[in-house]
Formats: sequence, C-alpha cells, structure tokens
Amino acid sequence: MANEISNEDIREFVRLCVDSQVAEIEVQRGDNRVRIRRTLETVQVQPLLTHGAPAGSPMTDQQPAGSSAATHPPAALPQQGVQSGPAANDVIVKSPIVGTYYDQAKPGDPPFVKVGDVVDAGHVLCIIESMKLMNEIESEVSGTVVAKLMENNRPVEYGEALFTIRPR
Repeated sequence: MANEISNEDIREFVRLCVDSQVAEIEVQRGDNRVRIRRTLETVQVQPLLTHGAPAGSPMTDQQPAGSSAATHPPAALPQQGVQSGPAANDVIVKSPIVGTYYDQAKPGDPPFVKVGDVVDAGHVLCIIESMKLMNEIESEVSGTVVAKLMENNRPVEYGEALFTIRPR
C-alpha cells in the first residue's frame, strides 16, 4: 500500500538523517508515522503511530551515527565515570531543553558538581541557557555523580545525556 512505511523506507530515513547530520526528522504516511532522532552517537527510530501493530510494541533501531562537529564523542569529554561500567540502576540526567550547557554559575566559580560528589534530590547540577534565560537543572534523585557527560559552554539538544548518577 502507498500509505505504509516499509523497513527499507525507515533505513533510507536513517541514512538521510546520518548523512545530512540533522538532529531529528518525522515522516507520516496515512496512519503511519515514524520519528528518527539523532543523539550522541546513535540514531533512534521511534514509531509514533503504527497501523496494525499493538500500541505498546516498541520498534527501536539503533545504528552508529557519523561523527559531526555538533556532537562530542564520549572519549573526548573530561571527567568520565570513576567506575568502569554503568550499574543497572544508574540514572541518566538528560537535558529537558535545547540550549547552552554551563557547569558553573559564572566564569571562575567552581562547578556545581564534580564526578564523585554526593548530591541530594533538588541539588543544582548545571545551568542550560535557552533564549537568554538561565535554567537550573536539578538532580531528581539522591546519589553519587559517577559521570559528567558534557563539556562546559557547549550546545545541548533536548534529551541529550548530561550526567550519570548512581542512586543511594
């Protein structure tokens, strides 16, 4: 049927997303809609509305994305985790908005948190400037900061990972 999105179509959309280095595309044909969002080194495919498939069945396809000037591979970032691998219960703090990441209130001040710091729920982790407004990003859990995944003064996208916190 002309209104359906095939697996080959999805593969082509992923290739288009990676090759053009766009952050997100959404395509709708009839009752079918697919959104492809690029994040730090992966491409996520998320069907929003599928015809004939159960509502709760996720179809996620992840493929490595080519490196671009807008993304920063984790190996190049300072202060990675203090432990070798993520624990199953680690919480990833993601950016709720698009903007510029700052890990300190003003230049010369100490960072809000460092890897190894113990934080309580509500503790300010960083600031994201968006449309000339400074938005404080707070921890939603109490625990230990095990990874800082973003460099100071870098652009961030919605949903981009900023920190990993190991709950107490």
